Amino acid sequence: MTKRMRVAGLDIQRLLRSRFNDSETRRGLRASLIEGIPATIIANLLGGPLQTAFLLYLGFQSEQIGLIAAIPSLTLLAQIFMAFAMERWRDRRKVTTILGVGHRSLWVGTGLIPLLFPEAAWAPLYIVVFLCSFTLTQAGGVIWTSLMADIVPPPIRGRYFGIRNTIHWAVASLTLLVGGQLMEWLPGGRGFTILFAVSALCVVWNGIELSRYANPPFESAGGTLSAGFILKPFRDKPFLSAASFITLFILIQNIVVPLYAYAMLNLLNLSYSSVTLITMIQNIVMMVSYIFWGNLNARFSARKLLTWTFPIISLACIVWLGMSALPLLLILGLSHVLLGIGLGGYNLLVFNFLIGDTPKADRPIYIAVFSALTGIAGFVGPNIGGRLFKAVNDAPAWLQDYGIVGLTGIALLVPAVAIAPFVFRSSRNSPSKVG
Repeated sequence: MTKRMRVAGLDIQRLLRSRFNDSETRRGLRASLIEGIPATIIANLLGGPLQTAFLLYLGFQSEQIGLIAAIPSLTLLAQIFMAFAMERWRDRRKVTTILGVGHRSLWVGTGLIPLLFPEAAWAPLYIVVFLCSFTLTQAGGVIWTSLMADIVPPPIRGRYFGIRNTIHWAVASLTLLVGGQLMEWLPGGRGFTILFAVSALCVVWNGIELSRYANPPFESAGGTLSAGFILKPFRDKPFLSAASFITLFILIQNIVVPLYAYAMLNLLNLSYSSVTLITMIQNIVMMVSYIFWGNLNARFSARKLLTWTFPIISLACIVWLGMSALPLLLILGLSHVLLGIGLGGYNLLVFNFLIGDTPKADRPIYIAVFSALTGIAGFVGPNIGGRLFKAVNDAPAWLQDYGIVGLTGIALLVPAVAIAPFVFRSSRNSPSKVG
C-alpha cells in the first residue's frame, strides 16, 4: 500500500510538471490532494462500521441506523438552494471552507452527547446534530464540485481523480485498520473518546488546507430562482435519462449496502476488528480500482464505463447467497472486493460524468438536480432496509443473515443488464474520453 501511494504521488508530480506548469493549477491540485487526507480520516473514524459501532453503543435499533444511513442522501436536497446561492456567494473557496469546517465540527460534536446528556436523549440528539452536519457538507458539495471542475484541467481529470482517490482510500484503509484494533483494545467509551479526539485535531488540519485551495473566478449562468432555471436539466434528455436510471439503481442498492456493517455486527455477530478489516479490504480494492478506472476513462467515456460498474455492484450483493454453502468470511471478503471495484468505478465516473457531460455555465444546477434526485433515493433506500431487517426478526435465519442482501442484488442486476446499456448509449456530444 505504501509503495502504491509513493508511485501515485510521483505520477501526480509528473503530470503537473510535464503538462501544467501554471502555479495556480499546481497549487489547486496539491491543496485538493492534501485536504482530502484529514477529511478521509474523520469520515472513517466517525463513519462507516465505526459509526455503526458507536450507534449500537448509544442504543440505536436497526430502523434508527437506517435513518442515519439515509440522512447524507436526504441532505443532498440542500444543493438545489446552494446552486442559486452561488450566484451571490462568488468566493467559492471561502464558502467551501466555512461549510466544510462546520460540517466536521458538528460531527465531532456528537461525541459529547453521551457525556453531557441523559441516555434517553442520546438517539434524538445524535439524529438532529448529524442532520445539521450533513446539511452543511452537502450544501458545500455543489460548490466543491464546481470548483474542482475549474481547477482540474480536462485532459488529466480521469488520471488525477484516479490517483487522488487512490491515495485517500489508502488513508481510509489504514484508518479503519487502526480504528478497529483500537476498539478491540479499548472497547466502549474509552475507545470512542480517542476516535473523537483524533477527529477533532483533523478538523483543524482540514480547515487549514481548505483555506489554501485555488479560487478561480466563478462563471455565472445568470440564473435566478425561477422554474426555467431549475427545469434546464429536465429538458436535457441524455442527462435526465442517465440521472433517472442512477436514481433507481441507488434506491434499490441503498436498501442493503449502507446496512452491511449493521448486518455483520448485529446479525452475523462479527467483532469490531473483523468488520473493519473486511471494510479495509474493500477500501484497498477501491484504492487500486481508482487507478484502473481512471486510466480506462482516458480511453472511454464516463457514460460507457458506468454501464460496467452497475453489474459488479449487483454481484457484490448476490454473492451473499453463497453463505448457505461456503465459509462466512470468504463470502464477505468476495462481496467487499466486488463492492470495492464497482463503487470505485461508480464514484470516479459519476463525478467525471457530472463535470464533463454538463454545460459549464449551468453546471451547479445540473449537479444540484442530480444530487436531489439521487438524494431522495438514497434517503428512502436505507429507511426501507432498516425496517425490512426489523420486519424479518421472526423469519428464518437465512433470510435475516444473507437472504435480504442476496435477493436485493438480483433486483439490481436486472436493470443493470437490461436497461443501463441503452440509457447510457446516447450523449449530448461525441463521447468525451476524459469524462
